[in-house]
Amino acid sequence: MDTHIGIIGGSGVYEIDGLEDARWQSVDSPWGIPSDQVLTGTLDGVKMAFLPRHGRGHVHAPSDVPYRANIDALKRLGVTDVISVSACGSFREDMAPGDFVIVDQFIDRTFARPKSFFGSGCVAHVGFAHPTCPRLSAACATTARNAGVTVHEGGTYLAMEGPQFSTLAESRMYRDQWGAHVIGMTNMPEAKLAREAELCYASVAMVTDYDCWHPDHDEVDVAQVIATLTGNGGKARRMVAGLPGLLGADRAPCPHGCDRALDMAIMTAPDKRDPALLAKLDAVAGRVL
Repeated sequence: MDTHIGIIGGSGVYEIDGLEDARWQSVDSPWGIPSDQVLTGTLDGVKMAFLPRHGRGHVHAPSDVPYRANIDALKRLGVTDVISVSACGSFREDMAPGDFVIVDQFIDRTFARPKSFFGSGCVAHVGFAHPTCPRLSAACATTARNAGVTVHEGGTYLAMEGPQFSTLAESRMYRDQWGAHVIGMTNMPEAKLAREAELCYASVAMVTDYDCWHPDHDEVDVAQVIATLTGNGGKARRMVAGLPGLLGADRAPCPHGCDRALDMAIMTAPDKRDPALLAKLDAVAGRVL
């Protein structure tokens, strides 16, 4: 199998530098219209795809991002490895604005978003104890460090619904009682859908602020966030530029089983499955259906 890297760019990351044969292309999905066209090309001999999570011009709010269509579109293009790049607030003094956190756990507090490709007519339960791919996460950590970024390997991402930032009481609870490290609005249900689509998924959280728990920083200031985003965006593009050389063009099966997540997941008997839902699952679950 060939490596095909998909980048889902969040706030501050709207392109990939140095793509050869770059073009924006539309991808039809039975799950709706993706956030935008997908920028495709090659980088150092490796296929690349870039999808702006909020759309060019930042037109989609976190709750309105078409997460299912986005993941389905990348799967249809042949993407094998998805790297999520997103802005976040920090609950930890040592995870400072400008740092990158390689997320390995999530707490999902979202409630207004469809969270699965499966449902009535084809029920499936994927394992999600370890929601990110260690192999892909390690590659992101390496290339980020090579790009001069301060990297923290491992951290729990609290996914909130938004679009408002946290109250002080919430921020303190997430930090002190729940043990979260960073907070954002977009990695859920994205990570869950990537697992259902049997895609390796890594989350790179770019710290922009200290949320509002920090006594020296008070509430989140959007102007400060935007200023930090500008610097983080350049770092993220340098990180991405190093991934093809590290991952290589030839791809072996994932040693952690991300690309086989559906092997034992589907519960509905074949004769009870809804043909209409199966048709929508052709890209996501075609390997096992």
